[in-house]
Amino acid sequence: MAHALPSAPPILRNSALDAPEIRQARIDLAACFRMAARLGLQEGICNHLSALVPGRPDLMLVNPYGWAFGEITASRLLVCDFEGRVVAGEGTPEATAFYIHARLHMRHPRAVAAFHTHMPNATALSMLEGPPLVWAGQTALKFYGRTAVDEEYNGLALDEAEGDRIAAVMGDADIAFLKNHGVMVVGPSIAEAWDDLYYLERAAEVQRLAFSTNRPLKPVPKDVAERTYAQMRAGDSESARLHLESVKRVLSREEPDYLD
Repeated sequence: MAHALPSAPPILRNSALDAPEIRQARIDLAACFRMAARLGLQEGICNHLSALVPGRPDLMLVNPYGWAFGEITASRLLVCDFEGRVVAGEGTPEATAFYIHARLHMRHPRAVAAFHTHMPNATALSMLEGPPLVWAGQTALKFYGRTAVDEEYNGLALDEAEGDRIAAVMGDADIAFLKNHGVMVVGPSIAEAWDDLYYLERAAEVQRLAFSTNRPLKPVPKDVAERTYAQMRAGDSESARLHLESVKRVLSREEPDYLD
């Protein structure tokens, strides 16, 4: 299902890419990969998480083709430019990772982090007719007014045009349900993208369970949904930071090699 880029260009050495803030971004992103694997949010060696390199909005960190989420370490992440050239690291990005993520980072400055998965519950909702989320659960209200839906599945994203199309569909949204495909989450930080990815899957899971009862769902009234969303967003950035710090503490005890 995954496709590598045609060739892996030579690795360039750049000592500036060893700065402490870049090392920290590597650690944070690697932690997201590892916890996503533990929670079953990955799919084989497919799916990809990326983040802009701190201080270098023309470069992104991304996972190399051929490695599962549970194998990712801080040093294994690639640094790539938006032309697909590997600036640091060994290997090459998976083709759709490059074409989707590079175009999103280029077109949406707020997309410091971009997480694309086929996580089961959210992907299941992307396979249904109609709106994916029906705003019937409190967790879902975290995403109220923040979602877009790509109704036009167009096969694998193997060229810039398809990446541009997905970026255009996202518009100002932070979350896109890609119908018949999966989800894309973008955020102004790695921690905020992780927090949204995690809670999006939880919201989708409880909605799927509610659907399974074959009883009508009870949506939250629009005014209450809007007010609840505003309450949640007020402390979202700090909550996301603390969430990722918790993830890293767990991994430091149980999977410390993610730091390698």
